Amino acid sequence: MKLHSKKIILFACLFCISLATVAGGKPKRELYQLTVYQYTTAAQETVLNNYLKNALLPALHKIGYKNIGVFKSLANDTSAVKLLYVYMTIKGLEDQSAIAEKLSTDNDYQTAGADYINAVYTTPPYSRMEVILLKAFPLAPQMQLPKLTAPKNERVYELRSYEGATEKIFANKVHMFNEGNEIDIFKRINANAVFYSEVVAGSHMPNLMYMTCYENKADRDAHWKTFGSDPAWKTLSAMPEYQHNVAHIDISFLQPLEYSDF
Repeated sequence: MKLHSKKIILFACLFCISLATVAGGKPKRELYQLTVYQYTTAAQETVLNNYLKNALLPALHKIGYKNIGVFKSLANDTSAVKLLYVYMTIKGLEDQSAIAEKLSTDNDYQTAGADYINAVYTTPPYSRMEVILLKAFPLAPQMQLPKLTAPKNERVYELRSYEGATEKIFANKVHMFNEGNEIDIFKRINANAVFYSEVVAGSHMPNLMYMTCYENKADRDAHWKTFGSDPAWKTLSAMPEYQHNVAHIDISFLQPLEYSDF
């Protein structure tokens, strides 16, 4: 094939890609998986951490998954039931079975995670495991890596869950975040939002969840004070169309573990 013909074909391909991008508009909304482990003993914590650090994360990295966050609740030291969170972006709803199939044939994973994988019923590695599936908001379609400089053991990640009284009322709060520009207020005050999302499947619905993060607890408190006094927030939160659109709020303060990707 002549060089001139190759250039024409290359130009045509690039033109088609450009048209597809314009036609498609905004980036595709990502899907997230949040796994929450509940446990009560130090032995369970050891097994969980060894499994995640030495088996699961390396295996997921090997098959192309990155930016996996692993967090513990800051209330773990005083709570009888302790919580550990694993967050990751997934490619689709079929990912769970595809990942499980790949892990089943990964000898390194099977060896490194043996204590967790082969645990017997009398000594389970956790008390309960919950998997929450989430879809990114339309105006925050992709997760963002936080721009933090503090050591991981000083950082504070804030996971918020907002439940709506009905599906319609819940949709109103999602609209408030997106078209109402609540997301823009968080951006302007540099709240380091990792993701904003609707819960697709979980134990609390209808529900949205989002995560912001800070250098430390004092930094977190300062940002939320700024948010609460922001003129745009005061205007937005006073609008009649956005009243009473949250029935229940859960706030969890988390700390990334040293082997977390962020």
